[in-house]
Amino acid sequence: MKNKTLLTIGISTALFSFASATLAQSYYEAPMTAWGVPNFQGVWKHATVMPFERPRNLGEKQSYTEEEALQLERGVQERFEENNKPLDPNRPPPEVAKSLPPIGNYDLFWRDDAKFIPTIDGEFRTSAIIDPPDGRMPELMSGVRDKMREVRANLPNRNDGPEGRGLGERCLVAFGNLSGPVMSPVIYNSHLQFVQSPGYIAITAEMVHDIRIIKITDERNPAAEVQRKWMGDSIGHWEGNTLVVETKYFNDWHSLRGIPVENTTITETFRREANNKLIYGFTVSDSTIYSAEFSGEYPLSRINEPLYEYACHEGNYGMIGILGGARKLESMGGSE
Repeated sequence: MKNKTLLTIGISTALFSFASATLAQSYYEAPMTAWGVPNFQGVWKHATVMPFERPRNLGEKQSYTEEEALQLERGVQERFEENNKPLDPNRPPPEVAKSLPPIGNYDLFWRDDAKFIPTIDGEFRTSAIIDPPDGRMPELMSGVRDKMREVRANLPNRNDGPEGRGLGERCLVAFGNLSGPVMSPVIYNSHLQFVQSPGYIAITAEMVHDIRIIKITDERNPAAEVQRKWMGDSIGHWEGNTLVVETKYFNDWHSLRGIPVENTTITETFRREANNKLIYGFTVSDSTIYSAEFSGEYPLSRINEPLYEYACHEGNYGMIGILGGARKLESMGGSE
């Protein structure tokens, strides 16, 4: 009964917040820095139950009604409450062939998944992608998947050394794409801290240690094409109260949802919709990979909490154990 009462209170609060936010948007003026541009400084939580791509069954339905959104949120909360119930200490061991529990390989103590859909321009969006109209990534160009398979086939074996493990597992970049390309929320540590100065904006992703440096300029350093950074080279300019950023020249090891980004250009926009809401927009362009451009938006929520260090490998013996186990198998004449 307690959970149901809290859920009802949460739904009522969400309705009130939605109505208040919709009214406030018409009158909102973004706070300005001392040098006269919109102030984005602070910590923003990048979390929503809204998926990157729209479920196919929704077709070109861009937004939910309030009732549909609340029903979706209710389902998410109920699922988490169910998965968070105490386990029976006398339960039998799981079957070997069974997959992990529904909540995954982290329990809810560690996870910080979103349970609500923040609105964008008063809409409960069905997906981050809004163009193409079906809310999905465009088809890949002919031969791209073959090239991707060829690249993967030539990568180091996963257990030969650290270089064979994923970038996030090696703590080189964030798990998922929290810091980009296309900044997207992950299961926990989905916080972004913005720090501004007259000529720069720095965006620090809590997950791992990524820091994007955006230079406010019309000229890009020619060396950026050669000295490729993990999050690419970003230059920005202001169009009214919107920051427009063009990012390209990503490190060749990086990817967007597993797809190469060495020739990708991402145009991003940042605009404040309210004191506690920042809208992040993106347009992905790469004629060598995609049959068309695609665009979308994410809502970021302001929080009054500090950003702590993410000590990715401190006390983490997983990498040593994995590689040590592989060497032991080799010495025994076994296989992976």
